[in-house]
Amino acid sequence: MSAKYDLIVIGSGPGGYVAAIRASQLGMKVGVVEKAELGGICLNWGCIPTKALIKSAQVFEYISHAEDYGINIKGAAVDFAGMIKRSRNVAGGMSKGINFLFKKNKIDQLTGFGKLKANKTVEVKDENGAVTNYQADHIIVATGGRSRELPSMPIDGKKIIGYREAMSLPKQPKSMVVVGSGAIGVEFAYFYNAIGTKVTIVEFMPEIVPVEDAEISKQLERSFKKSGIEIMKSSEVTAVDTKGSKCKVTVKTQKGETSLECDIVLSAVGVATNLEGIGLEDVGVATDRGKIIVDDYYKTNIPGIYAIGDVVHGPALAHVASAEGIICVEKIAGQSPEPLDYNNVPGCTYCSPEIASVGFTEKAARDAGYDIKVGKFPFSASGKAKAAGAPEGFIKVIYDAKYGEWLGAHMIGANVTEMIAEVVAARKLETTGHEIIKSVHPHPTMSEAIMEATAAAYDEVIHL
Repeated sequence: MSAKYDLIVIGSGPGGYVAAIRASQLGMKVGVVEKAELGGICLNWGCIPTKALIKSAQVFEYISHAEDYGINIKGAAVDFAGMIKRSRNVAGGMSKGINFLFKKNKIDQLTGFGKLKANKTVEVKDENGAVTNYQADHIIVATGGRSRELPSMPIDGKKIIGYREAMSLPKQPKSMVVVGSGAIGVEFAYFYNAIGTKVTIVEFMPEIVPVEDAEISKQLERSFKKSGIEIMKSSEVTAVDTKGSKCKVTVKTQKGETSLECDIVLSAVGVATNLEGIGLEDVGVATDRGKIIVDDYYKTNIPGIYAIGDVVHGPALAHVASAEGIICVEKIAGQSPEPLDYNNVPGCTYCSPEIASVGFTEKAARDAGYDIKVGKFPFSASGKAKAAGAPEGFIKVIYDAKYGEWLGAHMIGANVTEMIAEVVAARKLETTGHEIIKSVHPHPTMSEAIMEATAAAYDEVIHL
């Protein structure tokens, strides 16, 4: 038996590493089990490297439309390998940053595959097969997720790929079918379309980005179609033939079956949890439909074992996992943290135009029985948006008519992912619509559209 810890965290993604650092701040001796790079999928193969790729695509688009800004540039071309290299370098630098934070906070990195054993023990098997057992008073499972696979298109890593391969392809495909239009699907659809790949999105639901407010979905569809992306809604991929030089994709639509040809099929149909082989059954941790069952403070049914992030209920988002990790360890340390309000968690999608939302959609608010006030402000009426050459999109806000409670906000446009935090903070502070109207927003900014949309909800808007 090796070192004894106050806390062992299995997984070093944005749930695991944040939980570990907060636990160390609270005086615990902490070890983190990780079989791959520190930072997990988000930092190495998700949130961070995709944003680097998207920034490359945006720079290319700026250069391609430089004449709109009074600048003449000739001969700009995509260096696909260079874009991939930059993205990997950004991710690599961030991973090294986690290593620095572990050293700063005196957290031990336990390299290998972690498995729960009896008596609060974690078995760690390294790449050579050597096994070390560690004991801890508390163990957090933060093993995250991976691309979910559909039986009709098993991922082979070459022609049918997941998000990981999508950001490290050896060469740019001429054509791509993206299956699924959640955040991962539309971000990659935007990136590849922007650099010249012919992109088709196939979405099973009646609208793309189906978790968003209906008006946001419609606006993104207009923007994507204008940029040349083909969209097939209420459609399902039933088979993919990869035997030839091209993929032959069979799609079942409302009008019947059709066939598409492409170089690459990207499966972006959601996230599957990493629960296999980690000893849950051995120690009796209860699960339900691929998720670990936990209480409001992330305790499982087994004393001393906790779970956070993609492996538990709630949205599979990095910032959710981080918040859960902090709440979990603060509770372990004897503090009294508030349970996470999952209805005040922002969702962000970094395609262009960007999407950001929090709280109730208009339909959900009505379905919940609220009498509501709805306000919208288009960026076409924003001086800053026009000056920036980004007049696409709008901000939509939803208030409870009776008490003025801010029920939800939905944004689509340039940089809206940087604006949504205002709404999250205001909702946390139980701010009313009139308090937002009376909060002086700087002009000219994109963010003043939040105040203008709120004023529109209360029939006080000036600039419409």
